[in-house]
Amino acid sequence: MIIAYCPSVDGLERIELTDGAPLPATSIWIDLLSPTPEERAEAEKLMGAVIPTQEDITSIETSERLYLEPGAVVMTAQMPGAVQTLDPVETSVTFVLNAKRLITVRYGEPGSLTFLARKVQSDTSIAHLGPAIMFAFLDIIVDRCADEMETASASYDGLAMKVFGDGLNTRKTSSYKIAIKQLGRIGLRVAKMHDVCASLSRLLLYMATHAKRLNLSEKQIEDCKMFGRDIHSIKEHGDALDNKLTFLLDATVGLVSLEQNQISKIFTVLGLIFLPPTLIASVYGMNFVNMPELHWEQGFLFSIGLMLTSVAVTFFAFRWMRLL
Repeated sequence: MIIAYCPSVDGLERIELTDGAPLPATSIWIDLLSPTPEERAEAEKLMGAVIPTQEDITSIETSERLYLEPGAVVMTAQMPGAVQTLDPVETSVTFVLNAKRLITVRYGEPGSLTFLARKVQSDTSIAHLGPAIMFAFLDIIVDRCADEMETASASYDGLAMKVFGDGLNTRKTSSYKIAIKQLGRIGLRVAKMHDVCASLSRLLLYMATHAKRLNLSEKQIEDCKMFGRDIHSIKEHGDALDNKLTFLLDATVGLVSLEQNQISKIFTVLGLIFLPPTLIASVYGMNFVNMPELHWEQGFLFSIGLMLTSVAVTFFAFRWMRLL
C-alpha cells in the first residue's frame, strides 16, 4: 500500500493510492506499508534511490541499516512499539530521506507513525520538506520512548510495593510466581527499549554526519544533538531500572527462600519434638517377656503420660531457646 502526503493549505493532504495509480510528483512524504515490488519501483523512480526489501530491514549489520544511496540517505531503526511486539520486522521502520522528501517503509503499524500522520495533516508549522517531516517524527518517537520507560518504571514501583509491603501473600507460592513473571515482563520491556535507544542513537548520529547532504539547518543539527541527549538520558534511566529490577528479583527469590526455610524449620522442629515419644513407643513395643511394666495394670497409662511429658518438655525447651 502507498500513502502519499502532498502539500495543501491546511498541511499535508493524505492520498491513499489504489493499485496502478501514479504516485503524485508533489509528494513530500510517501508511506509504504508492506509494499509490493511494483510499489517499491514506483517510489524508487520518484526518489532516485533503491528502497530496501523486507530482508534488508531485518539485517542486524549497521552497514545494512545505515547507508547512502545516490539520491538519498537510507536509515532503519526500531520503534518504541518493540516493547509490545517482539517481531523485528513489525517494529522497524526504514527512512529513505533526502533534502526534498521522505519515504517510510514499514511492515507493521507503529503508533508513532499514526500520530505523525494526524499531525502533518493539521499542523501548518511543519515545513513541506522531507527533513522537517523526519524531525517531527523524531520528536514523537523520543516522547514515546520516554513514555514507555516511565510506564516500565511505574510498573516496577507498583511491584516493589507489593513485594515489600502487604500485597504479596507469603502463604501462596502462586503470589511469588506471578511477581517473578511480572519482573520478567518489565525486564523484557526495558531490554527492548535499550535496543530501540541504541538504534535511534545510531540513526541520529548518522543524520548529523550527513547534515550537508540532507541540507539540514543549524536548528535541525542542534535538534539532532538534543534528541541524542534525550535518548542517552532515557537509556541511562533504563540502566538504573535494570539494576533495580535485579535487586527486586534477588529480594523476591530471597523471600521465597526464607519461606521455604521457615517451612523446613517447622518440620524439623516437629520431628525433634515427636522424637522422644517415638523412642518411648518403640521401647514399649518390643514385647520382651521380662519387661517390668508388661503385667502392670497402669502400664499403658504410664507410657502415654511419659510420651506426653516428653513432648511438653521438648516443646518448652525449644520455646525457651526461641526456636519456636
